[in-house]
Amino acid sequence: MKAAVYYETGGPDVFRYEQAPDPVCPPRGIVVGVEAISIEGGDVLHRAGGAMTGRPHIVGYQCAGTILEVGPEVRDRAVGQRVVVTVPSGSHAERVAVGARGAWLVPDGMDIREAACVPIPFGTADDCLYEFGRLKAGESVLVQGGAGGVGLATIQIAKRAGATVLATASSDDKLKRLSVFGVDHGINYRERDLVSAVREVTGGRGVDLVVDPVGSTLEQSIACLAYRGRAITVGNAGRGDRRVDVGPLLQGNQSLTGVFLGAEMNTDRVRAMIARYIEDVAKGVYRVVIDRAYPLAEAAAAHAYIESRQAFGRVLLIP
Repeated sequence: MKAAVYYETGGPDVFRYEQAPDPVCPPRGIVVGVEAISIEGGDVLHRAGGAMTGRPHIVGYQCAGTILEVGPEVRDRAVGQRVVVTVPSGSHAERVAVGARGAWLVPDGMDIREAACVPIPFGTADDCLYEFGRLKAGESVLVQGGAGGVGLATIQIAKRAGATVLATASSDDKLKRLSVFGVDHGINYRERDLVSAVREVTGGRGVDLVVDPVGSTLEQSIACLAYRGRAITVGNAGRGDRRVDVGPLLQGNQSLTGVFLGAEMNTDRVRAMIARYIEDVAKGVYRVVIDRAYPLAEAAAAHAYIESRQAFGRVLLIP
């Protein structure tokens, strides 16, 4: 098979498009012919400086395609079924092997490219809002990095839950586009002081919950909280220093929680929750936004585009 590989971490130019060994099907797993790869934030961070399983290394968490082979101990999957899968690494390739529990069936008629974008962003958003954020109808939510995959999923889920949704983005154009997905108050962080803008919108109170996948904005996120507010830090898309003074949390009886979906990905709770979101996206309850797609051979260009912070929604690779 062909794959986008690298021999050392660094900038997007470390990618090489090369022949790689076909994956071996595990007894309790499947081999998938990859048709669409959603580049996740963690893929970019790992390529820049994460751990490598070997040299060359194939990065990537999430992709979708058709089952080519089924292990002898698998009973609930069959060759020819369309699935979306999550893996510790290896999605940037023409084929991927994965345990059967790491695969969800794609509903008939659903665009395989949209399916490739669902599990991690929507699963992460749900955990941030509900499992750890304890969101209730009528509360206010600030979503940092609203134009990203997790941001867009969080905005839609929070709005459907009955929350007042605030979101940040780098331009007025992005904020205008975000309003369609349920943003009540958009904040251009390049033109306005975030904390002042949030206090103005909320009548000085602050927000009940902040979901922050950016990382470098965490100190500001905490400063935006209302009394007993909750801040969720999930990822570090901004690649900044996330060390913050937690002292301000004390006076407001506020909380800061770190969320990592991967730690609970194989639980029955998360598997069922992701299955529901796949069905909901297929039915049009929620929308996946695909900014653009690149051939797998152009993985370097796709990663560079993501790092330019121009993207609105997901960037895909197509083998």
